[in-house]
Amino acid sequence: MPLPHQRPSPVSRLIFASRWLQLPLYLGLIAAQGVYVFHFWVELVHLLEAAFGNPHSLEILVRNIGYSETAEIKSLNETIIMLVVLGLIDVVMISNLLIMVIVGGYETFVSRMHLHNHPDQPEWLDHVNASVLKVKLGTAIIGISSIHLLKTFINAANYDVKVLMWQTIIHIVFLLSAMAIAYTDKLLPHHTPHD
Repeated sequence: MPLPHQRPSPVSRLIFASRWLQLPLYLGLIAAQGVYVFHFWVELVHLLEAAFGNPHSLEILVRNIGYSETAEIKSLNETIIMLVVLGLIDVVMISNLLIMVIVGGYETFVSRMHLHNHPDQPEWLDHVNASVLKVKLGTAIIGISSIHLLKTFINAANYDVKVLMWQTIIHIVFLLSAMAIAYTDKLLPHHTPHD
């Protein structure tokens, strides 16, 4: 910690100010979040229209989920509804991941948001740091991977055995990686954040 009379050098100030170069990245992620919101509503509208018997919306849903029995489908069935809803949940989970990266990353690496007394402040933001963010992102990625794997297994007849095998292996690798990150985080000393 520098003494009160010491001022950082111009190079130190430049290096510290370079953290603001991340701001356009977070703004880009906010734009990506908007695309996900739009995609969610388009899929939800197609689901609602198909539920009321719109054959065009049903065809779009079937094509989007990769369901192969297109010719036989005249109305929604439980499998199609489940696959579409899992797709919607997947969009929500990815959106949650984006929020964690945007808010947590900005707070950790760029600048404080000063939300301590805000009624909508996320609970996890109180104790966010790079280590906590990694664990949260790891668990979010496992959740997203689980949804993808579940969608694949529900629709397994439309996938090659190699695809099923590799998706399972990749999911296990994500799971082991998140466990390793969480275990490493547990081994590290934790300091209470300063106000």
